[in-house]
Amino acid sequence: MFKNTIFMAALLGLTLSGCATPPAMPAVTAETAKGKTLIDAKGMTLYSFDKDSAGKSVCNGKCAENWPPLAAASTEALGEWSVVTRDDGSKQWALRGKPLYTFIKDTKPGDAVGDGFMNNAWHIARP
Repeated sequence: MFKNTIFMAALLGLTLSGCATPPAMPAVTAETAKGKTLIDAKGMTLYSFDKDSAGKSVCNGKCAENWPPLAAASTEALGEWSVVTRDDGSKQWALRGKPLYTFIKDTKPGDAVGDGFMNNAWHIARP
């Protein structure tokens, strides 16, 4: 069952008067029925794709319609987090070089319908 990560979200939203706001992490960890999982800001499960190579997404066109990329607004890396440039020029977050996605058939926070999809080529992103 999906557990809300209010504490983590609160930590990410903290700012101190007179201090620069630290960059927000692209995802947080949540406990789901499938264990610890990375989720986006909307609470949706994140996935990696075995056919991607480090720093390169091969999920484009119809694939990206079904597996929306985790969009990045900047190119600034954050520790193990990096940003890859997609074939269409848009930016996507990657963890340890692996681009991350949500899945169109996950309809609510905590869903993980895409885990093991396409002959086990899609996997839940783990912290």
